[in-house]
Amino acid sequence: MTNNPNIASTERYDAPDATGHFGTYGGAFVPEILYPVLEELKSAYAEARVDPEFDKQYRDLLREYVGRPTPLSFCDRLTTELGGAKIYAKREDLCHTGAHKINNTIGQILLAQRMGKTRIIAETGAGQHGVATATVCAKFGLDCIVYMGSEDIERQRLNVERMELLGAEVRPATSGSQTLKDATNEAIRDWVSNPIDTFYIIGSVVGPHPYPMMVRDFHRVIGNETRAQLLEKEGRETPDAIVACVGGGSNAIGIWYPFINDKDVQLHGAEAAGEGLNGRHAATLAKGTPGVLHGAMSVMLQDHSGQVEIAHSVSAGLDYPGIGPEHAHLRDLDRAQYHPVTDEEALHGVELLSQTEGIIPALETAHAVHLLPTLADQLGEDAVIVFNCSGRGDKDMETIAKHR
Repeated sequence: MTNNPNIASTERYDAPDATGHFGTYGGAFVPEILYPVLEELKSAYAEARVDPEFDKQYRDLLREYVGRPTPLSFCDRLTTELGGAKIYAKREDLCHTGAHKINNTIGQILLAQRMGKTRIIAETGAGQHGVATATVCAKFGLDCIVYMGSEDIERQRLNVERMELLGAEVRPATSGSQTLKDATNEAIRDWVSNPIDTFYIIGSVVGPHPYPMMVRDFHRVIGNETRAQLLEKEGRETPDAIVACVGGGSNAIGIWYPFINDKDVQLHGAEAAGEGLNGRHAATLAKGTPGVLHGAMSVMLQDHSGQVEIAHSVSAGLDYPGIGPEHAHLRDLDRAQYHPVTDEEALHGVELLSQTEGIIPALETAHAVHLLPTLADQLGEDAVIVFNCSGRGDKDMETIAKHR
């Protein structure tokens, strides 16, 4: 399919189809004015993904600027503490800017530059995607506007300061729940008003085609590195299970995608159950129903009238009422299992990883950490588990301290 294995090849698992559908999910549901914009993007990405020069630029920046490959660290004390399977952490928290998000923004800023776009917009929840976008805009000298919910601005003040220091304008979204959903609404309104010169860097595997596929492709480097590093450390390319948190789902797809055809590898996702499935939560796959949100068909939290319900999570990055369409597809295929994790359980995950490994994880990552004790016990000491340490917890310290 391509000479660019780090970005495009898919082998047996070939979703999405030519129209951007993952089974019944995905597609492009956007205002008419954005159709030519998406066609331009699809064409530009199709050319870029098989262009060796684009691939070289992308790889060089990942190595020299982002700091890849990130380590695959054996968690010896955590393994001993849990008394079961060997546990490894894929250290995306060690990427430049502190999270996996920078892989995708590097790829998209190269596309924006290739397409001659001069103005960048983005949305952010926890701020990590906003920081990553502001970072690449500074690096490439492009104007940057980041939309962020007013509530998230309050609970992620450190990342707001970082974005502004990098030269970005942070515009508050004051409608609805004043979180990621509303920031995304504002970013789409901006895009509709400025379709010619503006490139919208979407931060997860959501949105209209080709974004879910494109963002996945830019993040699959996480899984590719994991295969090679596990072979070096364990003499095997595949673990028994890979665990990741799921909001929109970008870090999970990034580490899972190169293993989807390895049917013996269990894929486990942790989504935010907030106060519990009977209270406020963001457990889209557990409680959502099919619907269109922010340009794609997926599953989402909605009432009987089709109105979007307000999501809740202690983690601003998981506080979203939708999910990437590929995750809905993988759930329906029974290829991945998704588990609700409450705020309280995630906070215990923060303490578990911090006090056994000296790694303070982001609250998003801590949802995945919560799944490790049960899985380690179920799989046993001969098994190997990899979890994606998707981001570091500096940004969440005020929230963590408030709830301890």
